[in-house]
Amino acid sequence: MLYGRQAELDALHELLAAVRAGAGAGLVLRGEAGIGKTALLDALAATDGVRVLRAAGVESEVELPFAGLHLLLRPVLDRVGTLPEVQATALRGALGLAAGNGTDSDGFLVGLAALSLLAELAADRPLLVLVDDAQWLDRASAAALLFAARRLDADSVGMIFATRDVPDFPTPGLPELRLAGLADDAAGELLDAGGTGLDPVRRDRVLAAAAGNPLALLELPGALGDAADHGALPLTDRLRAAFRARLAGLTDGVRDLLLVAALDGTGELPVLLRAAARFGAGTGTGTGTGTDELDTAVRAGLLTVLDPDDRVAFRHPLVRATVAQDAPPGRRIAAHTALAAAWDTPGGADRRAWHLAAAATAPDEQIAVALTEAAARAAGRHGHAAEAAAYARAAELSEAADARLRRLTLAAEAAAEAGELDRSARLAADATAALAGTSPAGAEGRPATGEPAAGTDPSPVDDVDVRRAGGADPRLAARLLSVRAAASFWRGSLGTAHRAYLRAADLLAPIDAGASTALLVEAVHVGWYTGERELAEAYDRLATALGSDPGTPNAGDCEATAMARLTLLGVGPAIGRATPTEPSPDEAMATVRRLVARPGWQIMTAAVGIVLGQDGSTIDIGAEEVAQAHRHGRIGRLPQALFYLASGRAYAGWHEAAARDAATGVELAHATDQRQWAGRLREPLAHLAAVAGDEARVHRLVDEARADAAASDPDWDVPWVHSSLGLVELSLGRAEPALAELSALAAQRALFHIPAIRSVPDLVEAAVRAGRPDAAADALHQYRRWAAHTGQGWVAALVLRCEALLADDATAEQKYEAALAGSRRANRPFETARTALLYGEWLRRLRRRTEAREHLQAAVRAFDRLAAPPWAQRARAELAAAGQASEQAPTDTLAVLTPQERQIVLLAARGLSNKDIAGRLFLSPRTVGYHLYKAYPKLGVLSRGELPAVVGGS
Repeated sequence: MLYGRQAELDALHELLAAVRAGAGAGLVLRGEAGIGKTALLDALAATDGVRVLRAAGVESEVELPFAGLHLLLRPVLDRVGTLPEVQATALRGALGLAAGNGTDSDGFLVGLAALSLLAELAADRPLLVLVDDAQWLDRASAAALLFAARRLDADSVGMIFATRDVPDFPTPGLPELRLAGLADDAAGELLDAGGTGLDPVRRDRVLAAAAGNPLALLELPGALGDAADHGALPLTDRLRAAFRARLAGLTDGVRDLLLVAALDGTGELPVLLRAAARFGAGTGTGTGTGTDELDTAVRAGLLTVLDPDDRVAFRHPLVRATVAQDAPPGRRIAAHTALAAAWDTPGGADRRAWHLAAAATAPDEQIAVALTEAAARAAGRHGHAAEAAAYARAAELSEAADARLRRLTLAAEAAAEAGELDRSARLAADATAALAGTSPAGAEGRPATGEPAAGTDPSPVDDVDVRRAGGADPRLAARLLSVRAAASFWRGSLGTAHRAYLRAADLLAPIDAGASTALLVEAVHVGWYTGERELAEAYDRLATALGSDPGTPNAGDCEATAMARLTLLGVGPAIGRATPTEPSPDEAMATVRRLVARPGWQIMTAAVGIVLGQDGSTIDIGAEEVAQAHRHGRIGRLPQALFYLASGRAYAGWHEAAARDAATGVELAHATDQRQWAGRLREPLAHLAAVAGDEARVHRLVDEARADAAASDPDWDVPWVHSSLGLVELSLGRAEPALAELSALAAQRALFHIPAIRSVPDLVEAAVRAGRPDAAADALHQYRRWAAHTGQGWVAALVLRCEALLADDATAEQKYEAALAGSRRANRPFETARTALLYGEWLRRLRRRTEAREHLQAAVRAFDRLAAPPWAQRARAELAAAGQASEQAPTDTLAVLTPQERQIVLLAARGLSNKDIAGRLFLSPRTVGYHLYKAYPKLGVLSRGELPAVVGGS
């Protein structure tokens, strides 16, 4: 019976009712040790009519990738074959059931596979997934399960994570239920139900000490009388004292069994009995098979045997902690040694390696090699956090200095891959310092170091360390600096990242020009976000390096050189540097797309494409990256790829597709906890909202972006907010506010802010409409220079439109005609429509109404098709003033659908099956079917065969 938990039970039963009704749901139970989380899970597990999968995180297994997921899914692994092949392969590889698929997928694909498997099980009957002690899940399992939990929809699956109230298990996107201590009345009832027969004074003391903690109410009465009742100790320590008192009366054999169980964590009974027998034989306490000791531990209420899989579990994690922490170091070492021998089985290599490492008291190359092999296996299963831990421990056990440094470097790289940026930076700094220590220069006579530039972050590795490290092994030192640079960049320490890339490039310049050039390209990329001074420094260094003789180029050199040339072409005009006429931006982009295969550089190419006005290339690269990510299951790469794809399409005027891309990107960024990309995707979303005249949404996105920026840098003003605010004001016919926003951007901008240069045509229009054309003169001059540099016809067309707005009546017509033709040739539908509108307005003012009507009608149709209602309304008003009433705006047939229903309907109309759509949108097929059947009556259709006719050209 649960006392005082009716409100919590009601919340859990409400979740269960939703699951029974066919709706997926996730929930996090948070609270201190002993507060009753497990008891609530027990109550749910006893529910009739639902299937239950249950597991618990184990502290000793936090470095074993997917260990928690394996324990959870072990009873249902026979159903893995029902999954799509790419998902089944990823899941089998992650769980060690087959060879991993290396870098062809990422850890989030395992989460999608878990979601699909759970949905498959829920098709039989509602499913509850209960995870206790979630704070001790290995990182890979936690990421996979949280990814699945965030994407539950119509799958009749409920996922509940019980965790201590600690920051180590963040669960963004999931609702939480926090457990407090029991109220006084309920606490008294629970204490009295325990049958302890305490006198009133001792009863009050227990109630006061327990503070409503149910476990304390059950355990503290038996510990009263010990050492003044441990009155000065925290509650957790008092509970450990209570468990310690229970352990004191047990035989050595029982304590042996408890210790190996505490240090192992899997609960695998055959392994524990083998280890306990070996451990007992080594200490002289062995008594036989160990089954008697197991029975004794169960009767004492310390262990339980879980049916039906015959695993052993501790009654409470504090029992495990007490057993492990109270054992003398020598006994723990002996127990780990026994466990290593017991895990000498197929599939037990990782656990064997970690137990050997735990037993080691001095460097041991054999154990270091075993951990290195475990790290490689973890990498193959995308368990990069576990990979980093294994390499780091292997480094500690390495006998040779060079092996230690190599493993520390691998650990730093793996930690960065896992997103553990602080850990990565610490490992890289340790390795660099150790590498410097091997330099013949020694520690004496170190020259003074220079202070970092004002406004930059101090580097944890100073210049002297870098010089000394470079003297020992420049390649390794550069590798370590690169790791630290990448980690610093993603943490927002842009100055540190910039300096680290430049230092690394210096180290490699004398011995590997291609690798040095590649690092300078990265430095330019970081400089773009850091500041104009840093950008100019990196640019100049890259230009100098590219002008020098790199020696005989190899494939890597060609790739780096091509990327460097494109980077210089993109950045040069932004900082006032002259750029060579050869190659042209078109040629440079084509060369890079042919040569570049380095991970991350294709996306960087898409970014440079935006800078150079190469929107078509950006769209193509983004689409290729998205397709590759879908094909190979690289879910984690999708938010970034979708950002550039959505941005390119939004700028090119393909609004419907851009909106779908951005919405999918945001959803996946949240599901994969990539907050930086969730934030960056606000930019195309705000642009699209401005086009649609959705003022409220633009302001909401702007407020969110400014709040995020203020949290990291109060002085930083996000450039794109001005372009979006200016565009929405312009779309709504408010020229003065539009001019104010766009002028602010033009006045403060460094030219390399993309929204600044691309918003110049809006600034010119706002200035003309406000009667202040001179306000845009300087910006238009810069825009002309950019147009000449890019060589893009669509930019030249917009220059002509701006000039037409500013021209007198004698010359405007020719410019409007040329601008309209240029936009049409470039297939820029939104800009074509805007030019037609402005041209039609000009013709009407000259009373050339027949000609005006032709252009205004084209503008109305285009704006309707592009979902730009304020622009369409303005064109209709002009058309009416020209003497012709336009047809009513077409109704958006799909407007009745939710965003997710709209996505699914559009894909279904293209002929994709539910399973194909599920793979594309990272949902379960059942969820896809659910949304389709909800959409049919809204659209007035009976089957998917009718969808193409309804969707039309959407």
